Amino acid sequence: MKIGLYLATQFTPDTDVGLRLDDLLAQVRAAKANGFESLWAAHHFLTAPLQMLQPMPVLARLMAEAEGMRIGPNILVLPLLNPVIVAEEAATMDVLSGGRFILGVGLGYRDAEFDNLGIAKKSRVGRFNEAIEVMRKLWIEDKVTYRGRYFQLKDASISLKPKQAGGPPIWVAAVVDPAIRRAATIGDAWLITFYPTLKSLTGQLATYRETRAAAGLPPAAEYPLCRECYVGSDQATAFEDCRAQLEYKYGAYAAWGQDKILSEQDRFDQPFDQFKEDRFLIGDEAFVRDELIRYRETLGVNNFIMRMQWPGLDQDKVLASIERLGRIVASID
Repeated sequence: MKIGLYLATQFTPDTDVGLRLDDLLAQVRAAKANGFESLWAAHHFLTAPLQMLQPMPVLARLMAEAEGMRIGPNILVLPLLNPVIVAEEAATMDVLSGGRFILGVGLGYRDAEFDNLGIAKKSRVGRFNEAIEVMRKLWIEDKVTYRGRYFQLKDASISLKPKQAGGPPIWVAAVVDPAIRRAATIGDAWLITFYPTLKSLTGQLATYRETRAAAGLPPAAEYPLCRECYVGSDQATAFEDCRAQLEYKYGAYAAWGQDKILSEQDRFDQPFDQFKEDRFLIGDEAFVRDELIRYRETLGVNNFIMRMQWPGLDQDKVLASIERLGRIVASID
């Protein structure tokens, strides 16, 4: 079982973000010391009033502390970006990390990003598919000529080849069935987001596996699952330690329209105590250990990517939670 740390790189409006760098450094050092295998950072534009660090610069800054860990964005909103730039930056990150870079990508959903960047939201699937084709060609071929609807290249050569043969693995985020089927055929893994419940994921993973098999592809080597996670000192108080911060976070998601793409049973407009069930891994060490085993046995996932801080949660609680989760994972065969 692999465990990754999903950094909290969004901050409340009154936070001095520059002063929070030491907190991030301490979290990465704690994660590495406690057996975490990977490090991730999110991507969005125009998030005000939430303040947000961009993923590539922050991961590059934290790379030394994360030596030996895999790193990557979770996720880059690929249709908003030029694939030549993404391919170049990913190759650089792959070389600097010693071949431990993973490129997590997704379609995006926020109108504010597409509208203000002048990109038609209805074009996102086409741009996404072409972008992945372009990046893989640039990583593999010496000279690339490409004529697509959205991107055109002529005798293009990337500045630096990635360290990993063929380029970094591309993990594709998806929430609804058509996107899951796309992830099955176009990506190296389906990067499962925070939002679906365990019940929803059972059917979705069946769709993913069946689609890969029908396309003549082997089973994916990794099944990464993102979850909100907090390991408290006792079961009675764990959720109350972070309830306000989680409600703030999911209130922001609801304001952005995140849950509009989800199935009815996974929407955010339900009592929060009900919403968290089979979705968050929050409790004491015994509870979280049992949940990890249940997820692994029910879904067959083998890589948990944990977000363990939300805007406003104290650093001391985060570090203690990371240490406890490390002990849990070490105790699981």
